[in-house]
Amino acid sequence: MRTDLPFTPVIDLLPYEAKLEARPLEQIDLVVIHCTELPDMALAREYGERILHASGTGNSGHYYIDRDGTVYLYVRPPRVAHHVRGYNPRSVGIELVNTGRYPDWLAVGSQSMDEPYTDAQIEALSALLAHLRHELPALRYIAGHEDLDTTREPASDDPSVLVPRKMDPGPLFPWDAVLRTTPLERLVP
Repeated sequence: MRTDLPFTPVIDLLPYEAKLEARPLEQIDLVVIHCTELPDMALAREYGERILHASGTGNSGHYYIDRDGTVYLYVRPPRVAHHVRGYNPRSVGIELVNTGRYPDWLAVGSQSMDEPYTDAQIEALSALLAHLRHELPALRYIAGHEDLDTTREPASDDPSVLVPRKMDPGPLFPWDAVLRTTPLERLVP
């Protein structure tokens, strides 16, 4: 890792990180922006540590950005993290702490996301994107989780209503401001 970054990432690798599939950095051409849809960093860590797959791994982004702008590294980019269906081998996942639809993600009445992202988070994200552009030679695209996973599922409280499986980073994510700070192109399939 570079030492001249405008921030110092907190390296806090997940216990199963070494079990995740390895990949060459040249394979990574996409950054996927997520929000945790959890109330705080502690719960995000707890969810990230959960073993969900036969490989002994779970679902997690590579980087997490707390509301105060602190950047955490949970999975190094040379490992494939499980953070978005169909795009994991080619992408790095960045999670911003945000309540999102928590705790009833798929309930009909929980389909709004009204917590704004902090200035500190967006500044840290911009710095992290600049760092990744330097470290990942093929990096060209950026997308939101909601852009790539458009699956709709029966609502948890009313199966007759379909709701989005993923809505993050959501309607309050400042795409225009972020895209002004990076040459990455928005990928919307």
